[in-house]
Amino acid sequence: MYNVIILFGVSGSGKSLIGNQLSKDLHFEFLEGDDFHSNENIKKMKNNISLNDDDREAWLDEINKELNKLRNKNVVIACSALKEKYRKRLVKGIVAKIEWFCLKGDFDIIEERLNNRGDHYFKSALLKSQFDIIEYPDYCRFIDIIESPDKIVERIKSAL
Repeated sequence: MYNVIILFGVSGSGKSLIGNQLSKDLHFEFLEGDDFHSNENIKKMKNNISLNDDDREAWLDEINKELNKLRNKNVVIACSALKEKYRKRLVKGIVAKIEWFCLKGDFDIIEERLNNRGDHYFKSALLKSQFDIIEYPDYCRFIDIIESPDKIVERIKSAL
């Protein structure tokens, strides 16, 4: 059985940075959820329009399809997976040991990060919409994003 580590949370919480570093440290494949958004989704976000459930379904299906292609490999995934139904869709049909880590932080800290991130289509104007809908499950481990990326990666590795 292979391992799937899913880092989820709102945009700007560090999923991509932490996921990339963690996957290198563990020699796992890395799936960046943002890479699977349709052009339509990206256009909406660039125009400060929040994605709805329908927008996210096709996106999650694409990530799930790629995860199924990597069926015999260990994988780290960075994906917002804000709602329980999104998380279920993300791992539908996956037979693996799945570890969920929620990167969680204060709104103001994440908003500042988004404002300082100039090269991404998701801007801070959309952050409140994600905080409004995120559902925190009891089966995940919560990671406070106030620590340095290196410490966060080490904390995740020690929890595995």
